[in-house]
Amino acid sequence: MKNLITLTDEQLIALFKEGNTYAMEVLVNRHKERIHTSIYLMVKDKYLAEDIFQDLFIKVIDTFRAGKYKEENKFVQWALRIAHNLCVDHFRKVKSKAVIRTSEGLDIFEVLNFAEPSSEDKMMREQSSEKVMRLVSMLPEDQREIIILRHFADLKFREISKILNCSVNTALGRMRYALLNLRKLIEEKQIAF
Repeated sequence: MKNLITLTDEQLIALFKEGNTYAMEVLVNRHKERIHTSIYLMVKDKYLAEDIFQDLFIKVIDTFRAGKYKEENKFVQWALRIAHNLCVDHFRKVKSKAVIRTSEGLDIFEVLNFAEPSSEDKMMREQSSEKVMRLVSMLPEDQREIIILRHFADLKFREISKILNCSVNTALGRMRYALLNLRKLIEEKQIAF
C-alpha cells in the first residue's frame, strides 16, 4: 500500500479502474489541498467548498468507472476545470440587478480608464481603483472572474467565454449579474466615487 504513494496520477487511476479503491484515496489525498483551496477561493464558504469538493470527486469516480477519462497526465487540470464548472453552476442560481453608474453618471469602470499624469489624478485613480477592487472582491467568484477578465484583463467576451468554457451569452449574463450586484453594494454601502 505504501508504494502507491510513489505512483503517478495516471498509474493510480489505472489501479482504481482495476478495483483498487485505495488508489483513489491516495489520488484524492495527493491533490485535496490544492483543489479544495481553489474551490474555497471561488465560493468563500468552507461548507459549500466541502460540498462542491465531494461532488467533484463523485463526478471524477463516475467518469473513471464509465471509462470516459481521457486526460492523460492532466488529472489536476481536468479536476480543477470540473471544480470551476461546479462553482459556476452554483453561482448561476444567484440573481441581481443592472449597469452601475457613479454619482456623476459615469460608468463605474470609466474611473479606472482615465490616465492623467498629475500626482493628484494618480492619487484619485488609486483611491477609486481601491474602492472598485474592494467592491469586486465582495462578488461571488463567477461574477468576480468576469469583471476581472473584462475590465482588468481587457478581454473580449468571446475570449472570456473560451477561458471560462461557456457561451458568450453566459459570459454576458454573468457580467449583467455582476454589475447589478456592484450597484447594490454601492447603494448599500453608500460609496461615492
